Amino acid sequence: MRGSCWLNRRIEQRFRLFAISTVKSVKIKLLLFCCVALTLLAFSTTGSSFLLWNNNQTPLRRFSDSRKGYSIVMNTWKRYDLLKQSIKHYSSCPRLESVHIVWSEPNPPSESLLKYLHQVVKSKSREGRYAKLRFDINKEDSLNNRFKEIKDLETDAVFSIDDDVIFPCTSVEFAFDVWQSAPDAMVGFVPRVHWVDSLNGDDNKFRYGGWWSVWWTGTYSMVLSKAAFFHKKYFALYTNEMPSSIREFITKNRNCEDIAMSFLVANATGAPPIWVKGKIYEIGSTGISSLGGHSERRSECVNIFTSVYGRMPLEYTSVKAVDSRNLWFW
Repeated sequence: MRGSCWLNRRIEQRFRLFAISTVKSVKIKLLLFCCVALTLLAFSTTGSSFLLWNNNQTPLRRFSDSRKGYSIVMNTWKRYDLLKQSIKHYSSCPRLESVHIVWSEPNPPSESLLKYLHQVVKSKSREGRYAKLRFDINKEDSLNNRFKEIKDLETDAVFSIDDDVIFPCTSVEFAFDVWQSAPDAMVGFVPRVHWVDSLNGDDNKFRYGGWWSVWWTGTYSMVLSKAAFFHKKYFALYTNEMPSSIREFITKNRNCEDIAMSFLVANATGAPPIWVKGKIYEIGSTGISSLGGHSERRSECVNIFTSVYGRMPLEYTSVKAVDSRNLWFW
């Protein structure tokens, strides 16, 4: 009898343990099911935006008809391999309408160079159309040539670029979208800044600040025309309206045409430029920025141009346009 009671209690205890473990298991499974369900619900409501963010090739909303794209104006000087590489790359950009090569060499482009570049452009055709290729020949060797008015320019948007820098087409297209939202502004990839020369205690004197000044402060007042969008109307203003003493200074010193364009646009708009974040690939040798005294010469340009304008037109900003589709953190 006693053994029978002990056995019953033993069975009851095991049953309770089994029931408790079963309940715990059910709770765990129920919790896991709720987590999975919530995850699927969240994904279903945001899935389309997630896929858009994750697809580098998905275009942003376009502000104008795709046929009304942009033109590249590329400055070059006796670097034919770099020119070929750049034209081959940019010819594949979707909304590129034409390429204008600013040619200031004493001899015209060779037949072999012309043939190669035209073949490259045609090889990048999209639905039977490809970008037009033009050489803008100049008799005088001057950095002002890159901003001469182009009579047959069919687009309002100009992407000014040097032949030794490469940006992915996705970055260029994003910058074009940014420019379309502010077509009077300069929109570029290479920011610079000016500072009041406080060391000399003169509020009317300025210093030119390079990339590290921008990085340290998060502030800029220029974007360099080595990689920038702007409206084609500024070509006419640069050539016909900007004080001739500035163009003469640039021709003589072979420097600062990019600063002059920043001054011109800022003076016309009263607004700062827009910096677009993008990965830059330097494919050429180091330029004049690596030479000794570069910052001093650029500071001289800033002060001379300020004197000619009678004021400092450049405006500070800390705004940066970022394509968040390509970043985890932004």
